[in-house]
Amino acid sequence: MTGSEKSREFVYTWDDFNFLRKLSNQHSGILVPDDKYDMFYSRLVKRVRMLGLRDFKSYCLYLQQHPEREFTDFINSVTTNLTSFFRESHHFDYLRNTVVPELLRRNAAQREIKLWSAGCSTGEEPYSLAITLKDAVPAGWSIKILATDLDTQVLATAQEGVYAADRVASLEPEQVRQWFQRGTGTQANKVRVKRELRELIHFRQLNLMQDWPIRGVFDAIFCRNVLIYFDKETKTLLARRYAEHLINDGHLFIGHSESLHQLNVPFKLIGNTIYKK
Repeated sequence: MTGSEKSREFVYTWDDFNFLRKLSNQHSGILVPDDKYDMFYSRLVKRVRMLGLRDFKSYCLYLQQHPEREFTDFINSVTTNLTSFFRESHHFDYLRNTVVPELLRRNAAQREIKLWSAGCSTGEEPYSLAITLKDAVPAGWSIKILATDLDTQVLATAQEGVYAADRVASLEPEQVRQWFQRGTGTQANKVRVKRELRELIHFRQLNLMQDWPIRGVFDAIFCRNVLIYFDKETKTLLARRYAEHLINDGHLFIGHSESLHQLNVPFKLIGNTIYKK
């Protein structure tokens, strides 16, 4: 037993970790490597404590006996959600300068643009998409953004659209004035996305490994820092499913550490982690 294990509040073993990561993988398809051993403890210790259990073995048993009661909290706890406004800014520049002009020509008859933020986390990405489109698309056009995530807790945060003020410190002052309301009193250190943007986005829970109750196709899909968690077979499956939900010549944006290289999928690389169907 290592020093760190001796100092743990609850007994936690590799058997516990292997059970928990297998359960997570079966539900989400996400691969959990050995180096996430400590992370699983730190993410789940609050659940063990809150449920009044004596150790992680008891928590594993609780998950088996009460899946309908605990499973959502379990998945929410172990899901990683790291995001920021206009993260990987070159994607938003490309959307504004290249994709939007193409869509204004292509969709002139229906005057509608539809995007999907898959793995939207706490909402910074879809709100960044909304700001980009509102700045670049003429009045009179319909803008629709679907934003999905596995984690119900981050979706609740995203839908509320309230953030600590320092989350928008990197934005242009004019963007903050135009698209955010500053809180007062007890909310003085917070901002909220204005209703005009919130109304463009439909948030919903979605497990990418299960059925996608999604109708129609999108002009572009942002699925960034999601594929990195999956094996080659699952990445291929997901990329093909995304292609089915994209218009011909539609764009797929993935994370800076991801690639579709050597996958048998109907996409061609046209820029830095930007693909075209």
